[in-house]
Amino acid sequence: MEVLRPGMLTTVQDWPGRTGYWHIGVPPSGPMDDLSFRLGNRALGNDEGAAGLECTLGGPALRFTAPTWICVTGAPADVTVDGVRVPQWRTVRVPAGGMLDVGAVRGPGMRCYLLIAGGIQLPEYLGSAATFTLGRFGGSTGGALRAGESLPLGTHHGRVVVAVSMEEQPVLTRRWELAVTEGPHGAPEFFTRDDFDTVVGTDYEVHFNSDRTGVRLIGPKPEWARADGGEAGLHPSNIHDTPYSVGALDFTGDTPILLGPDGPSLGGFVCPVTVVAADRWKLGQLSPGDTVRFVLVRSDRAASIRELGLARRAAWPTVLSAGGDGDDGVLRRADVDDETAVTYRRAGDDGVLVEYGAMTLDLGLRARVHALHQHLLAARVRGVSELTPGIRSLQIRVDRHVLPVPALLDLLAEAETQLPPPARLVVPSRVVHLPLSWDDPSTREAIIRYMHGVRADAPWCPWNIEFIRRMNGLDTVYDVYDTVFGAEYLVLGLGDVYLGAPVATPTDPRHRLVTTKYNPARTWTPENAVGIGGAYLCVYGMEGPGGYQFVGRTTQVWNHRATTTSVLRPGADRAATDAETPWLLRYFDRIRWYPVEAEELLDLRADFAAGNVQVRAEDGEFRLADYRTFLADKAESIELFRTRQAEAFAAERNSWRSAGELTIQPIVPVTNRKARPR
Repeated sequence: MEVLRPGMLTTVQDWPGRTGYWHIGVPPSGPMDDLSFRLGNRALGNDEGAAGLECTLGGPALRFTAPTWICVTGAPADVTVDGVRVPQWRTVRVPAGGMLDVGAVRGPGMRCYLLIAGGIQLPEYLGSAATFTLGRFGGSTGGALRAGESLPLGTHHGRVVVAVSMEEQPVLTRRWELAVTEGPHGAPEFFTRDDFDTVVGTDYEVHFNSDRTGVRLIGPKPEWARADGGEAGLHPSNIHDTPYSVGALDFTGDTPILLGPDGPSLGGFVCPVTVVAADRWKLGQLSPGDTVRFVLVRSDRAASIRELGLARRAAWPTVLSAGGDGDDGVLRRADVDDETAVTYRRAGDDGVLVEYGAMTLDLGLRARVHALHQHLLAARVRGVSELTPGIRSLQIRVDRHVLPVPALLDLLAEAETQLPPPARLVVPSRVVHLPLSWDDPSTREAIIRYMHGVRADAPWCPWNIEFIRRMNGLDTVYDVYDTVFGAEYLVLGLGDVYLGAPVATPTDPRHRLVTTKYNPARTWTPENAVGIGGAYLCVYGMEGPGGYQFVGRTTQVWNHRATTTSVLRPGADRAATDAETPWLLRYFDRIRWYPVEAEELLDLRADFAAGNVQVRAEDGEFRLADYRTFLADKAESIELFRTRQAEAFAAERNSWRSAGELTIQPIVPVTNRKARPR
């Protein structure tokens, strides 16, 4: 199959995509409208997940070297074979040498799908041929189709039917109703009751700045049930980084975003509702200007994503529901010991988010998460598809037909009786030395883009480092520099903004700079930018959106030249020294930064991209008992630091309340990257 014209944004996708790697920041990708995709494959006699093409806004022109059956589904578009118009949702024979032309999408809807008998046969990356353009892998080139390339097709053995029946075809519209479940983070803990009623009682508008990572919505600003996010950040939407669900309504500050199949797996924002799995196909057809209404449903009565027929309810333009579960997304609460509680939250109809303790940064809670994670890995629980740790949480995704959520809750309660005390935690913990270009030119460019394209009056502009200084009550930006380079950052999660990107916090609380996240979030962040949000530091694994306050840039944390050749168990980690493993870091690694000039970093990045990876790492271990002894010994100085920090944090918050948001006088960054900042 030769590509004569690639179309607006045409990518190879398969279903269910790249599963089993959510814990290290690899999204599933796959067709955004899985229903249209799978129905077309079934009509051709293919496996439902066979690789085909997703066409956004407009499709490609293709020439076939042999007679081939095809089926075009999804949003309406003009489709011709050798200039003769052919119908969608019907199987069509393209002759040898024939040209198939998929024109512009007319709407309603945003994406159409081209399925081909035998499917597209391409090498798999991490178990799938699905294209993840931001990660630059999958498909034939890691990106959208290109003119002149040829795609190999598989041998077809299935039975072709005439068409997808009318009863099974999904209804596309300009006003959408999405079936959602409550949780994981709703009212009254995070949103007020009025806020939550507004979420499920308002027609939101789809913003033009939407894509496969997420669909941005325009709607009312919440009042919020909290004054701020504490250690997680100044804005009340901020929480300690937690695993996300595809289909979650993520409030990045006051901006609601429906997370898509290329969205992040880990982040620090609350999600009041989650689109059920069977309704997530609609995200792929939401177009700018469309309206969206969220309809609460009972999680146990949600349609099954396994279905493709009438039971999927896709032919109904409305969601019929008598209401949601009425539990605010909280499935169960319990005490695991005299000091620690556990909350089991609903994460869609196919997931549970286990949260330990209070909303605070406590490495003892991360130790408990680690113990549960390892226990479930060892148990090889049937029906569990993904295990993703956060700071104080573990997300468990399940096939609810194999493992119903109530049965999972009982299993988790039993697991708590078998877990070792967190104080006994001893884990391998390497010290990994990474370069940091302080206040790198690429991060300054990102701030400028944000000011020109999103908002110019944000209190963290025009220089994030000055904002960090002010929020933490430090005397000068010298102190920010010294604190970052003097800290040892413990890796608590991977995949915080994709591709093995670490979320880490200093082991010494006196090094924990606390700041808030961008509101609204950036639309562009340079690859491997280093930022601070809440009390956490992250490295951005690739270009994309983001909200952490920049301090600089480092080398890659993902090696595109490496790939795993075996399928990992859900949530399992592979030693970073394995040459086949793309991700560099592991849980509980300790990162130490050393300064480099911006030009030197570019050379290091080029070496990394060429496969000349030289990262100095020293083996060691992390013992929670020893760490707690350290905290006790330094308690007085830690408390003095926190008191000063809290005063500055409160002053910033009060100024936001009384005068809107502060305007910062422009500060000229330093030009000598090895010098201390001025």
